Amino acid sequence: QVQLVESGGGLVQAGGSLRLSCAASGSIASINTMGWHRHAPGKERELVATITSGGNTNYADSVQGRFTISRDNAKNTVSLQMNSLKPEDTAVYYCRMEGTYYNGKFYVAKTYWGRGTQVTVSS
Repeated sequence: QVQLVESGGGLVQAGGSLRLSCAASGSIASINTMGWHRHAPGKERELVATITSGGNTNYADSVQGRFTISRDNAKNTVSLQMNSLKPEDTAVYYCRMEGTYYNGKFYVAKTYWGRGTQVTVSS
């Protein structure tokens, strides 16, 4: 059983910073792309940032230059440093992991999601 646990959300004033972290635990054979998504009330869930196992990153236009994604492959963690936060960044942030596990016969690819952490930016 693989679990993703996010931490670091909270309330911050506009212009402030927060750092989100996500730790993966359980029977993981390998982890490929890790990323962060967010879901704001009344909006669809959107991709915020991703990072491959090789360190290649991708960002939504709305956070480019303000957010930085990083990962520690040895610890199976991914982080999101969020600077210059805006009220429109308010959302529940979810960690996502593309991984594989061994079922006794084969290596199976699977997408895992965390439960989310609330980020609220006040104006």
